[in-house]
Amino acid sequence: QVQLVESGGGLVQAGGSMRLSCVASGSNRRAMAWYRQPPGKQREFVARISITGVTSVANSLRGRFTVARDNAGNTVHLQINNLKPEDTAVYYCNSYPPDTNNWGQGTQVTVSL
Repeated sequence: QVQLVESGGGLVQAGGSMRLSCVASGSNRRAMAWYRQPPGKQREFVARISITGVTSVANSLRGRFTVARDNAGNTVHLQINNLKPEDTAVYYCNSYPPDTNNWGQGTQVTVSL
């Protein structure tokens, strides 16, 4: 089973930017995605990237969220610009579709006014 470790979260003011990273152990030739879980809400899809680099972002997040992966495919990044308080959530990476038995610890993003 591939281990997934997310990093890069923290506290940021509204309007700021943040770059999250997810490192997968071992070979990871799968489509990958970012998901997030806002406080008190269900986990939701954010963005995904295929093994060939084709990307897709949730409709409501387009224009501010960008997903990318390194050439080896083991690291996936999520760039978030113009952060809003409603982006506050724990952000997770996983395969796409997700392996529900393989969620990492996530990385907390908190956006203040």
